[in-house]
Amino acid sequence: MKKQLFMIGMLSAFIMAHGAAQADTLSDIKAHKAIKVAIDLGNPPFGFKGPNLEAEGYDVNTAQLLAQDLGVKLEIVPTTGPNRIPFLISKRADIVISTLAVTPERQQVIDFSMPYAAVLNVLAAPVSMSIHTPADLAGKRIAATRGTTNDVAVTKVAPPSAQIVRFDDEATTLTSVTSGQVKLVAQNPAMVKLMNEKNPALHLESKFTLKEISFGVGVRKGDTDLKNWINGWIKTNLKNGKLNQFYKKYNGVDLPEKITRAS
Repeated sequence: MKKQLFMIGMLSAFIMAHGAAQADTLSDIKAHKAIKVAIDLGNPPFGFKGPNLEAEGYDVNTAQLLAQDLGVKLEIVPTTGPNRIPFLISKRADIVISTLAVTPERQQVIDFSMPYAAVLNVLAAPVSMSIHTPADLAGKRIAATRGTTNDVAVTKVAPPSAQIVRFDDEATTLTSVTSGQVKLVAQNPAMVKLMNEKNPALHLESKFTLKEISFGVGVRKGDTDLKNWINGWIKTNLKNGKLNQFYKKYNGVDLPEKITRAS
């Protein structure tokens, strides 16, 4: 958590020292006929590699449709949770579509589109464990992916005697839990479901909700035209149901009403 805040602070200082980005990224994307989108492909069901190693998931389908409607080629820039914003700031990616939660700290560094999805952060543990409130986490080891909203949310409520075991990406967090290395995890329900599928003996269940978060498309400060285009695109595809179709395909449920009513 301290490392995440330090990195955000350093990025904020960099932006203030050099001024907000004024380049017209939207025009550049159209001129190059390609858009570079940072996506974590180790974060199912939002981003992952399929049986033939093709990119799949809600964020992948969202990026594919966005590129198609923009009339350009999609170039996926594989990333991890901690690298999403640095990749955007350093211009390795034009935008981020990768379960990037809208938070005040991140808004100091980058801009966000309107939300295109939302998910719960939950504390999951085996059915046999009696856990009902954050106080029950005392003395427990809890897996979380470093720098994510899951990490922030569980760190905020966990008792001092709890140990947050942080991993550098979602794939490693998944492995740590499915292998039995850590029994409790701060995650989203879809990932908890996947963990149970990979190891049915886990019998994980959501014990309580940490937070409900909304995801936005990340853009660099100053890229107003690009952000406005993306906002219009999100409204259109929420209204016509295409984003909900993708979400239901990979999450098994409809998009939350608070997201769809924004259209």
